[in-house]
Amino acid sequence: MGAVTSLFVRKVVRAAGAAVDQAALLRGIGLDPEGPDAFGVMVNDAEYYDLLERIADLTGGAADLPVRVGASMRCDNYGAFGLAWKTAPTLRGSFARAERYWRLLTSVTEYEVRGDGEDALFLLHRAGERRPGLRMSNEASLASVVSLIREVSPVAFAPLEAHFRHPPPATIRAHAAYFDCPLVFGSSMDALRVPAAALSRRNRLGDEGVSRFLLSHLERELESLAADRTLREMTSDAVARSLSDGVPKLSDVARRLGMSERTLQRRLAEEDLSFRDLVDAARRDLAEGLLRRSDYSLAEEAFLTGFSEQSAFNRAFRRWSDTTPAAFRAAG
Repeated sequence: MGAVTSLFVRKVVRAAGAAVDQAALLRGIGLDPEGPDAFGVMVNDAEYYDLLERIADLTGGAADLPVRVGASMRCDNYGAFGLAWKTAPTLRGSFARAERYWRLLTSVTEYEVRGDGEDALFLLHRAGERRPGLRMSNEASLASVVSLIREVSPVAFAPLEAHFRHPPPATIRAHAAYFDCPLVFGSSMDALRVPAAALSRRNRLGDEGVSRFLLSHLERELESLAADRTLREMTSDAVARSLSDGVPKLSDVARRLGMSERTLQRRLAEEDLSFRDLVDAARRDLAEGLLRRSDYSLAEEAFLTGFSEQSAFNRAFRRWSDTTPAAFRAAG
């Protein structure tokens, strides 16, 4: 079970406007309608996706809702994390902080930056069924990143491209106007392509002294968060988020957990855990979840669970469950 900051929940409900009973929606997800916008208060991710889908139904689709939610986000909404983003010396520094401290915002989304010294990809990784609520949440997350970039950039900012793994919503006029760049729906990734010039430009509010103080605070929060989760949970989550890009290496997972490959290997051995077994279990859990709750083709589900061919997926699933993926879906 994953968690998402309630800050997004409140922003979504607020953006829906008078077309919905805002207080009732917040109470329905366990939040006090009069409560503050606190990013540290978390809600269940499935309930958040349910809420997004319900609002879409109540408002006739609301294709522009994720964009409006993302556009409303400001650095100060995110507490110490937002301030650390804002006070980083450059946008590349802000991105590095998102990559390092994403766990303080959500347990279901991971941010990754690819590219050094040239145009970069700011990638969003989120495991799970590509249901409408998750798709809308991904759009809102990328829109919020653009909003935070524009807040700190000394000049007008637009990405080079915005990529979304899902098909386009009914209308993309709001997306085109907001992102102000080519939109690639049905892509192999959820990501923003950012120009090198923007990455190296000084942030408008960069402050080295304040930044150092905030980073020490965030490190303490990260240590506290890690202490509440088992190594098995953290490793399995990191594996699951990586599977659509293929089976991750131990070194990839270690980097995403903020430790060296040798350290992760040693800690797994100390707890009598096998990385190979954890990868196998993560693939099985994801495969069974997709078969129960999605209408993807078996070839698509093979890809999402890290298999290059459906035949390999079929063999692995029979080994896990003593049945075929098709029979498992039919029985569910």
